[in-house]
Amino acid sequence: MAVQVLPRQKPKPLQKARISGDELYRMPGIDHAELVQGEIVPMSPTGYLHGLIKIRMAAWLEAAARQGDQGIVLGGEVGVYTRRNPDTVRAMEAAFISHARMAQVQSRSYLDVAPELVVEVLSPGDSWQAVMSKLEEYFEIGVSTVWIVDPDRQVIYVYQGVMQTRRLGVGDVLTAAGVLEGVEIEVAALFAPV
Repeated sequence: MAVQVLPRQKPKPLQKARISGDELYRMPGIDHAELVQGEIVPMSPTGYLHGLIKIRMAAWLEAAARQGDQGIVLGGEVGVYTRRNPDTVRAMEAAFISHARMAQVQSRSYLDVAPELVVEVLSPGDSWQAVMSKLEEYFEIGVSTVWIVDPDRQVIYVYQGVMQTRRLGVGDVLTAAGVLEGVEIEVAALFAPV
């Protein structure tokens, strides 16, 4: 009886296990990360200037939101789903979401409804390619306006679409007209020294 030799099969490459946004939310010890297509992407702690700008921006937004009872302001790297299956959860420095949109939120973990306004503060290691990817995701889910704050250049880029942008410098005033009424921020005040 002849022995049949079977061809050797190549081993299948190991695939990283993808996780969901809800699994990320329940994971202990994950403090500063995003989820991109089901994979955890760690983020470094921010510098003090980054934190100061984030707090100033959130405080101005919060004051305007309370004044007209227009919605709520979220901060502290709050997560928002930008894609599902596999999940992508982006961490926003600050965001404004109207009461109407907040009433549609069903998730108990991260926002599953787009806020109207997202604030991102650039870190020294951020690439514009990564920033543009985030912008595309935000606009795809229905965000109306994104403010990209660049502490190094002391400018704010106001996006109302990936290709629709304005650049504001220290002599300008930032407003959130059409999204959150009552916001007027002197760009110079945002970058004022400590």
